[in-house]
Amino acid sequence: MLRTFPAFASQKGANAEPIASQDAGASGSAPVWIDLLDATEDEIARAHELTGLRVPTRDALSEIESSSRVYVEGGVIYLSMPLITPLDEVSTALVPLGFVVSKTTLLTVRFGRSTAFDAVSKALETETEIVAEDVFARILEAMVDRAADRLEHAGAELDGVSKSTFHGEIKRKGQAAREGDALRKVLRKIGQTGDRLSQIRDTLLGLDRISAFILETPRCDFSDGVLHRLKAVHADIASLNSYVEHLANKVQFLLDATLGFINIDQNDIVKVLTVVSVVGVPPVLIAGVYGMNFKNMPELGWAFGYPYSLVLMLVSALIPIAWFKWRKWM
Repeated sequence: MLRTFPAFASQKGANAEPIASQDAGASGSAPVWIDLLDATEDEIARAHELTGLRVPTRDALSEIESSSRVYVEGGVIYLSMPLITPLDEVSTALVPLGFVVSKTTLLTVRFGRSTAFDAVSKALETETEIVAEDVFARILEAMVDRAADRLEHAGAELDGVSKSTFHGEIKRKGQAAREGDALRKVLRKIGQTGDRLSQIRDTLLGLDRISAFILETPRCDFSDGVLHRLKAVHADIASLNSYVEHLANKVQFLLDATLGFINIDQNDIVKVLTVVSVVGVPPVLIAGVYGMNFKNMPELGWAFGYPYSLVLMLVSALIPIAWFKWRKWM
């Protein structure tokens, strides 16, 4: 899909033209922002025709080295980063996102939907005039806001996991099968949250690289107002990165704690099996002794020999149980 946004976004003026969300060229104004979402070859060619800018491919935007992510070519700034896009109601994925910024035009190339882009395009409907560098700054600000929202959600999820793990919602005794299911759910939740944190960290890293490049490169000819906003974006990213690190440490702590509970459960099971095996040894030994068919065994001719051996086996089993309870091993 290709969307073009001309210089005048609302119809407050006599010569103003509306945002064109249809095919490029529907508006007579030169586009200030062209947004390519999963664009076809024809749409890419049309964007190049309208702007004269080279449209980077998905493979080029997927490069991970810094020299391929942020650079200036012929006075045009090429930037790329990973973008979090929803797959369904609960799952997200990282897809490439590219910015091509010239003095008059912003070209965005993305391969997944983003609420940040939707919010910016909706906000532009009330604007009287659009400037490319302002739209670029708005997109970065919106992406930082969305990352902060995702981190708040991840923090709330981890708080819930912590409460269920350490405050009694997972029972520590009895109902081993249900307890095992609960621990598996906790592990799955921790893994999902850790995966989302990894995606947010990658996105923040891309945003940090882009904002730092704009601020530190003299060839990026932005106005003082936009540069001031990008400095604020850069500072916000630094604070969010600190929070990401805190949440990552919490994920690791909860993971270690949950695995520790699983190990405790396994040790309890092994302890029970050990007690059963130890308790069963003396009766088996006694039964083995009296099962030997020697001729001279006094108890063989004794009328109470059979109940005597049964009582002896019972007592030999109770003595280890009493010993274990006295030592508080069970």
